[in-house]
Amino acid sequence: MIIIKCPYCGERDQSEFSNGGEAHVVRPNNPESLSDKDWGEYVFFRNNPKGIFYERWVHSHGCKKWFNAVRNTSTDEILKIYKLKEKRPEITEFKNCLKSPSGEPKVGSGNFTVKK
Repeated sequence: MIIIKCPYCGERDQSEFSNGGEAHVVRPNNPESLSDKDWGEYVFFRNNPKGIFYERWVHSHGCKKWFNAVRNTSTDEILKIYKLKEKRPEITEFKNCLKSPSGEPKVGSGNFTVKK
């Protein structure tokens, strides 16, 4: 169970929230002039890092308000919660949290015994 601290309601169980995907995705300036390929990349392609990640969340079974979170995807630890209008924290603020708990590499499963 993960406890998420809604910036409006306080600490609640994860089951009250819905993940909205990557935060801080910039909308194209002239979407009508984008090619189908470029538009598809904007709509469907997102980062999926192992480690520190900026996400959007909504308190769907509570106040219904959106907010951002910084989460370590290796440990599921939520490192910081901030409102949409607040400045995004720098990733260097979380440099102590960059390693995965088992020391795995940043990319891949860490299973180097598999032969291709």
